[in-house]
Amino acid sequence: MRAVVTVMPKPGVLDPQGKAIARALGHLGFAAVGEVRAGKVIEIELTAADAEAARKEAASMAEQLLANTVIESFSVTIAK
Repeated sequence: MRAVVTVMPKPGVLDPQGKAIARALGHLGFAAVGEVRAGKVIEIELTAADAEAARKEAASMAEQLLANTVIESFSVTIAK
């Protein structure tokens, strides 16, 4: 199974990378761009017995290493 962990800055946390992307898009002529938030996506191959076990394992990985849970939130999706 493959776990996909998406990590994003929490609302209210400064996101300088997102602001830089928004500015660059504006300079490129994309005037309809509002706020931009930049995060990361991590794909992990797991050998868990079932999807729920894989989700729990990936969530534990995110809490311990992949996300700084003080300033970032994460979500986990499982693909077989």
